[in-house]
Amino acid sequence: MKKLSRYAKNLWGKKATQDETELWLPLIAHMIDTKNVINWLYNHWLNQGQRNLFLQNMSDIDVQKLVRFLGYIHDIGKATPAFQTKESYNHDRDLDYDLLEHLLRNGFTNLDQLHLANARRTPHALAGEAILEREGLNTSVGAIIGGHHGKPQNDDSLRNVLEIYTSNFYQTDTPPNSKNHWLNVQKELINYGLNICGYDDIQSIPKVKQPQAVLLEGLVIMADWLASSEYLNDNFDKPMFTLIPLQEDFDNLDMKQRFRNALMTWYQNDVWQPDPVSDVAKEYQDRFNFTPRVVQKTMSEAIGNISDPGIVIVEAPMGIGKTEIALTAVEQIAGLTGRNGLFFGLPTQATTNAMFSRVDNWLTNIATSENTNIGIKLMHGKAQFNDEYRELPKAENVDTSGSVVINSWFSGKKTILEKFTIGTIDQLLLMGLKQKHLFLRHLGLSGKIVVIDEVHAYDIYMDSYLLKAIEWLGAYHVPVIALSATLSARLRKNLVRAYVRGKYSDPNKYQAEVGWQDNNSYPLLTFLDGQRLNQVDKFDNEGDNKAVVKVKRLQCDDEELINHIQDNIKDGGIAGVIVNTIKRAQDLAQLIPTDIPVLILHSAFLATDRSKLEQKLQSLIGKKAKRPDKLIVIGTQVLEQSLDIDFDVLYTDIAPMDLILQRIGRLHRHQIKRPLKLACPQVFIMGINSWGDYGDANEAIYDKYLLMKTDYFLPDQITLPIDISCLVQKVYSKENDSEIGGISQVKQNYLDKRKKLRKRASVFQIKPPLINFNIHGWLDNNQPGVSKNEERAQAAVRDTKETIEILLLKKTETGVCLLNGKSIEEDQVSSKEIARQIIRLPHAVTFNIDESIDKLETITSEKYPEWQNDIWLKSALALTLDENNNVEFNGWQLHYSKKIGLTYTKEAQN
Repeated sequence: MKKLSRYAKNLWGKKATQDETELWLPLIAHMIDTKNVINWLYNHWLNQGQRNLFLQNMSDIDVQKLVRFLGYIHDIGKATPAFQTKESYNHDRDLDYDLLEHLLRNGFTNLDQLHLANARRTPHALAGEAILEREGLNTSVGAIIGGHHGKPQNDDSLRNVLEIYTSNFYQTDTPPNSKNHWLNVQKELINYGLNICGYDDIQSIPKVKQPQAVLLEGLVIMADWLASSEYLNDNFDKPMFTLIPLQEDFDNLDMKQRFRNALMTWYQNDVWQPDPVSDVAKEYQDRFNFTPRVVQKTMSEAIGNISDPGIVIVEAPMGIGKTEIALTAVEQIAGLTGRNGLFFGLPTQATTNAMFSRVDNWLTNIATSENTNIGIKLMHGKAQFNDEYRELPKAENVDTSGSVVINSWFSGKKTILEKFTIGTIDQLLLMGLKQKHLFLRHLGLSGKIVVIDEVHAYDIYMDSYLLKAIEWLGAYHVPVIALSATLSARLRKNLVRAYVRGKYSDPNKYQAEVGWQDNNSYPLLTFLDGQRLNQVDKFDNEGDNKAVVKVKRLQCDDEELINHIQDNIKDGGIAGVIVNTIKRAQDLAQLIPTDIPVLILHSAFLATDRSKLEQKLQSLIGKKAKRPDKLIVIGTQVLEQSLDIDFDVLYTDIAPMDLILQRIGRLHRHQIKRPLKLACPQVFIMGINSWGDYGDANEAIYDKYLLMKTDYFLPDQITLPIDISCLVQKVYSKENDSEIGGISQVKQNYLDKRKKLRKRASVFQIKPPLINFNIHGWLDNNQPGVSKNEERAQAAVRDTKETIEILLLKKTETGVCLLNGKSIEEDQVSSKEIARQIIRLPHAVTFNIDESIDKLETITSEKYPEWQNDIWLKSALALTLDENNNVEFNGWQLHYSKKIGLTYTKEAQN
């Protein structure tokens, strides 16, 4: 192999000053580091399911050559005058001067007299793509180089860039032949890379399809970030790809040993290699310590017989054990499809926390039985407040095998790359949102089996993003398991068609029995096996419980409601009250006499208080809990999904039929002894004032069309589970609307609203997978702000009004403290604990978001100026309550109570 010239070896790729020592890394060293990393990632971190996507049209040798070349060549754009004269990030003039002198001494004449044609117009990613396409690289691969900083170029940015900004690429014609000098060093680096990666020339590099390009881009970004990681974490005690002193050079580096040491430091987890599930009953016993129910066993055995898994849709009653069906399916499908990870998506943070514990237990069982260390991540904005998650060991601190661990490197945008992730559904929906570094999300999800719980629970706006994500998962051949107790036939069909469209580029490219989409059988298993769509709807229900739930409409004011509840539980019992707004929950809670135990749960609590309330609720009325004699639980929609809690009697505001049935799923959920008066399950429906009148608050949350249909079809008794699907389909089918009086205009309003929401949701969505198109412009016209703000990104995939999270503190005579009384001025609490005092302000209080943020920033900087230098608090916003737990903001009086949460009232005008 031809040796590199001194010109190629002395270009810099990275530079920094640490402890007054000037450091650098030769460009060629970083390029080789990244080549080594990406080669390892492809062979050892990617799973066979991901690799199979590239093997559709390339041999394994061809893919490996391509991957290595992409890793090596990604930073070729740094071999330009524009980059080599770039200032260091901290504007260290001495370091910049010394490196410039270094370049001048090694033949880069007159570089100190360079006049650039606007260096910002040719960032090194764009410059690299332009240089490579100048040399003849095809655009499908060139676009990957141009996008490796998170966003691909578009055709306009590339057009004539070499001619317009010539000096940025080639210096000038002074001294003579300077252009040839830069051309030669760029060609030398390219040819060196082609040679070590196994190519004869650049024209030999194959074209790639768009889904392949997306994953390759993600892999390049991951490899680049990893090869740029000087240390594993912020403690600087575990070195990886460190910089070297300025007096050392490339010839001093042992590149192979450097790579081995870094990878041994970074990769702390084992690779999960699932064994085939040959005995379903034994699998349930081993993993969950119980014998599967008839429905579980029948569905799991059917899933175990799938030869080419696609999307699997499980429709089964609340409390039947759909989670165990899903986790068993993950083990059944993983080995078959070459996957070795899981994403489990849920509607809310509360349901995600509850599910995290169950998945953690399942994974611990696997890790222990297989003597492996398995990495896990909890993905939502309050993950750091989950005690179970925080107590998991760090991977780098575990010396033995058989544990569920956290790898510190997988954080921020890299979190989704961990093999096992449990998060809110937003993490999946974001797969469809134009956002910088979206490639990492696609890369992370493409290697997992995706489980979506409560798949019915999303509105049309979120469904639009969900179906886009499902389509891309289909393009990556990712197995998807969707769970629901109350799925509409329309959504069932849309899920299947979206997946098929992604996998086969045609939503109709599957074979199925006529009328499959209208199958009202219940329970029901629908699954795609290759291009064959199958359903299982015959179950031996012997031994499975049926329950008749009495349904009563309750028209009364709030005081009468409280009396009604008290009368029902006077001899003992747990009453659940699920209402549609936080304010209504708070108002009801304040009407309950002080001698009756009450627990209220909604989103307007401090994160720390809410976490404790969720744990307390599970301990009081969860599975195998020691139940109190008497309790009233009041909550919002957080109570209706995925929480394994049990009420003796239920009161609920009117809601669409599927959600009412979900709420009923918390009623008599467990087989336990109950007070005699509450031995038969009863649900009381509130908020039906008269036909077609459900109150402004309820109609603001749920569409009136669905409320009217629910009201019309809601029977006086429901037999569970056999009535569930029939009732849901009646509400969501348009075929029966003609029999309902006065609904035509309401229906038209509903359809118009759905159309507008779909259109609005599509504005910032990526396009469907296009097999024969490159990624140029893939993320153009992205929504402003979402790339830099994870909270705004998540808001973009939900049809919600933007709000602001703050830290809530309290001022007393002795100083500022947490709401539990711990002083923040006497070092009684850490910055991390202060950062946990977070709560979301109501939209009404922060109607003008930007103006409110400005006010909060001013308040915070004045009261807590020291926070600007604190890693946990530097970007925080805060309000400080007085001794009575009150504070005024934006003309509103805010009050916090540990019992009912944050309330707000408009201040009277003078």
